[in-house]
Amino acid sequence: MEQRIGLIAGGGQFPLIFAHRAGQKGYRVFAAGYRKETNPDLANMVDELEWFHLGQISKLIKYFKKHQVSQAVMMGTIGKIRMFSDVKPDMKAIAMVAKMRHTHDDTVLRAFASTLEKSGIQIKPSTFLLPEMLAPPGCWTRRKPTRSEKKDIRFGWEIAKQIGQMDIGQCVVVAGGTVLAVEAIDGTDATIKRGGKLGKGQAVVIKVCKPNQDFRFDVPAVGLGTVETMAAVNARVLVVDAGKAVVFDRQAMINKADEHGITIIAIDDKPD
Repeated sequence: MEQRIGLIAGGGQFPLIFAHRAGQKGYRVFAAGYRKETNPDLANMVDELEWFHLGQISKLIKYFKKHQVSQAVMMGTIGKIRMFSDVKPDMKAIAMVAKMRHTHDDTVLRAFASTLEKSGIQIKPSTFLLPEMLAPPGCWTRRKPTRSEKKDIRFGWEIAKQIGQMDIGQCVVVAGGTVLAVEAIDGTDATIKRGGKLGKGQAVVIKVCKPNQDFRFDVPAVGLGTVETMAAVNARVLVVDAGKAVVFDRQAMINKADEHGITIIAIDDKPD
């Protein structure tokens, strides 16, 4: 039986990587692109790409139904609250938002996924065809964390998990037992820049899954750009959740980190 998958695509390279892999696996891919977010090159990698304004939920459901799509994935910058900031909301979107007590990222995304699933479109984990992109455990780089950096890793890990529990962000920057920056709506790179400048060569960047992470969307991701941002502000250590963070261009990340004397380490659960 022919396999079909819907792709709700935001910005970045993740949707393109997924589309390529899905095609290799024999899936027909029907993508929903969002204006000002989705890379237009996606059109060359899927069976069909239709463009939407944010908030057009009824149109999205009709599009998937038309192509007999009963399962879909969400990935890219669509996984941010900006999803309802540049909007042409239809009645389903208005009704969905009206029921919510607040509009934190997870609340919006869970409500969106629930609306689709009630219409017969199952939302799959964003990594279900790409398990090899999840961060393997261990220290990836030549440079290992120092004793003081290990203390900051333990400290920052707990702070990051608490911030995640409150659905504020997934990343913190610490140094010398002090929190230098906390991720909010400005994103990881901006957080690294803020914290790294204050860290003066000692900044430890920790990016983790939220304790109640929903792997259907907003999975923490790092890549070459993350290390380049760290190098620009002389940040020293990057810590991610092993088996839970998506990694882009892993070998290029390692090469760049080794070039700049940066440590990258992926940790299972709580660091020792």
